[in-house]
Amino acid sequence: MSAPTGGSPHTELVLIRHGVTAWNRERRFQGQIDIALDDEGLAQAALTGRRLAGWEIDAVYASDLARARQTAAPIAAARGVETRVDPRLRERHYGSFEGRTHDELERVEADAWRRWRAREPDFALPGGGESLRAFHARVAAALHDLVRAHPGQTVVAVTHGGVLDIAYRIATGLALEAPRRHDLLNASLNRIAWNGRAFSLLAWADVGHLQAEEGAPLDDVEARR
Repeated sequence: MSAPTGGSPHTELVLIRHGVTAWNRERRFQGQIDIALDDEGLAQAALTGRRLAGWEIDAVYASDLARARQTAAPIAAARGVETRVDPRLRERHYGSFEGRTHDELERVEADAWRRWRAREPDFALPGGGESLRAFHARVAAALHDLVRAHPGQTVVAVTHGGVLDIAYRIATGLALEAPRRHDLLNASLNRIAWNGRAFSLLAWADVGHLQAEEGAPLDDVEARR
């Protein structure tokens, strides 16, 4: 994970989804509601910190939501650095969807549910939620600022499933409206690189450090469509 010789410095972002929460299990939209990790999520955070303890990491960032900061804490401690908080790494604002289950929304907000499922880029979720296009712009700005601030370095950013989905699309060129086929797993390592001109995908959905734990990492059902 060192910079290549010649040309622009290679910068790597290690993007990590927060550990599991009770609302993940309930298929309930968290969005920007500040939900903490459950016991398994805390164990996943500890295992992730152990996995990264020997890596050459220059900085650790996190969303300002508790579940991301709790996941980042063991990583930063293992590397002896402070976690830097960036609210732009927050999950998408889901408006009136937040706090409600998928089954409930399919019944009571059928039209909004259908349009969300269809991945309409300019559809702003009811109740002050973000559109996919606005969310994409926020995430893209944050990622570009990270690589500009850390040329030639390796940076960890602990974030959320929706942010990972946008990062994957930026790195691979997958359209916003295209159905998702890539995993967004709790406490997974997802690596993208910046060469000075564009992002590219290095590795995705790595949960090797969690395999000894009971149960499988949960995929982000909020973005699985």
